Amino acid sequence: MPAKKQTKTNQDYSAANIQVLEGLEAVRKRPGMYIGTTDLRGLHHLIYEIVDNSIDEAMAGHCDKIQIVINEDSSVTITDNGRGIPVDKHKKTGLSGVETVLTVLHAGGKFGDGGGYKVSGGLHGVGASVVNALSESLDVVVANKQKLYKQSYKRGKATSKLKLVKGAKTEQSGTQITFAPDPEIFETIDYSFEILEERFREMAYLTKGIWIDFIDKRNTEVAEKRKAFFFDSGVEAFVRQLNRGRAIVHPEPIYFQQEKDDILIEVALQYNGSFTENIATFANCIKTMDGGSHLTGFRTAITRVLNDYARKNKILKEAESNLSGEDVREGLSAIVSVKLANPQFEGQTKTRLGNPEVKGAVESIVSGHFSRALEENPQIAKKILEKGIMAARAREAAKKARDLVQRKGFLENSTLPGKLADCSEKDPDLCEIYLVEGDSAGGSAKSARDRRLQAILPLKGKILNVEKARLDKMLSHEEIKVLITAVGTGFGDEYQSDNLRYGKVIIMTDADVDGAHIRTLLLTFFFRFMPKLIEEGHLFIAQPPLYSISQGKKMNWLFNELEREDYLKNNQSNKTLNFQRYKGLGEMNPEQLWETTMDPDHRMLKKVTIENAQVSSDLFTMLMGEEVGPRKSFITKHSTEANIDI
Repeated sequence: MPAKKQTKTNQDYSAANIQVLEGLEAVRKRPGMYIGTTDLRGLHHLIYEIVDNSIDEAMAGHCDKIQIVINEDSSVTITDNGRGIPVDKHKKTGLSGVETVLTVLHAGGKFGDGGGYKVSGGLHGVGASVVNALSESLDVVVANKQKLYKQSYKRGKATSKLKLVKGAKTEQSGTQITFAPDPEIFETIDYSFEILEERFREMAYLTKGIWIDFIDKRNTEVAEKRKAFFFDSGVEAFVRQLNRGRAIVHPEPIYFQQEKDDILIEVALQYNGSFTENIATFANCIKTMDGGSHLTGFRTAITRVLNDYARKNKILKEAESNLSGEDVREGLSAIVSVKLANPQFEGQTKTRLGNPEVKGAVESIVSGHFSRALEENPQIAKKILEKGIMAARAREAAKKARDLVQRKGFLENSTLPGKLADCSEKDPDLCEIYLVEGDSAGGSAKSARDRRLQAILPLKGKILNVEKARLDKMLSHEEIKVLITAVGTGFGDEYQSDNLRYGKVIIMTDADVDGAHIRTLLLTFFFRFMPKLIEEGHLFIAQPPLYSISQGKKMNWLFNELEREDYLKNNQSNKTLNFQRYKGLGEMNPEQLWETTMDPDHRMLKKVTIENAQVSSDLFTMLMGEEVGPRKSFITKHSTEANIDI
């Protein structure tokens, strides 16, 4: 056999082909490694990195004011009254402390032997330098020992030396950084005021005594948006905010704070009448979205303490099983905040705390304080345990229903109305399922679809509002059972991404009030029981047209009132236009439904995302929960924005 001929590519591959990225080049080449994404979340992450540095100064006792300003040109200015970045020369780099922090990765006062901070949110020392690298421009002003220093950068490189501003004197100390995110890097430079507002509120809750001022100057047509935050009761106020709009089981939160093994642990918890838990965890004021060792320690302690109390006080009988963690956390809202010297986060975006020693410390502190709180407040203990026992009974009933729903082959043997019309393709990544309102729309969708790739599941009527129902009641609801089985992943803690049968789950409802209500009910179900479906980018909302405008054989489709107004404005003189308003999907014939709403080459889909889980949770509670007052206030406030077509 003749030797295989080498390609030129193989022959020429040598050490010369290995690219070495120096300084901040690696950050610009692979920004996702440092800030997670280059979409809106990554854009916000730049602000968080700089503000986190100011919060570190506050935790060290050197700062009590932080101001964040989004300027008219969408640059951002962050000012604090901390000690100011050091301006003297760094021995190792030969640069000023300012330039070292802003241009050298893994440089900062946050490493164990640096002496700069006892605790901090910055783990890797890359925050400020990454922001600099990903900014079109960055200017820094440092107030230090009554003197002002300035320096400018462009895409991570200094365009001037650190200079003393002659004649400028100040009694203040601190740092001011103004940066403009690089449009070559980011998909959008359009900040969300609401998301940032929520993040700064969290920071103020977690750092007692800090004043955070947030100003948005972008819209010059109206007065600037401004929010200021200051909470002297810290996480106690935070847990009250979590339970806003919910019926509470005990009026005052249980709060405690203690240091153990050089770990400061602060906890506030309060039970409410809902059927879901809402626990937010933080490490050095950084929100750990995926929990970690502090969450594990907290959950273990809560479960053990409540079971021990129930046994000791004969609330649980000897023959009865212990309450599960799921039982005792039903309706629990809690904040668990830890501060420690060397946090081990997973990744620069810091979504999970890994320190194993934190679990034991949190478990010990929570056990002691929570046990004491129950002993001192037996009526509260009784209410919490009664709720847990009810949850346990519901869980047993739900187990039978769950087994039925998730049993293999259940769907095929079902005689439920609204049968699934499946697609023939077996690769989930290529498949999509439309959740359609009613038999009429379902019939049109079945006729319109691409049978190879598109499945149709008509849903009869409005599904159960899961915000007001326990698991056992939810799983007895026929439409929810068939929906869970069709998606294939299971739900709750048993959700398995690998079992997803369709890469796109598409909600397709009518463009009227009832359709909007059904869409909201479905979104509530997915948010509460399949949040990973949303987080992993699989949930979408179809956008059917509101109007068709025909002129002879020519047909135009308009998807909202604004498009209709623009069309009329541009075609006022034309009197041969024929308008049709589509309130229901069933009013369109299959060809029209395919052309406007289901054809992948022409349709519009909205991807459902969770930018801020707490804000989303509060919204679902307010819109779909038991308490009428907050919902009435919301409707009154936003009534003028509604476009209702009954």
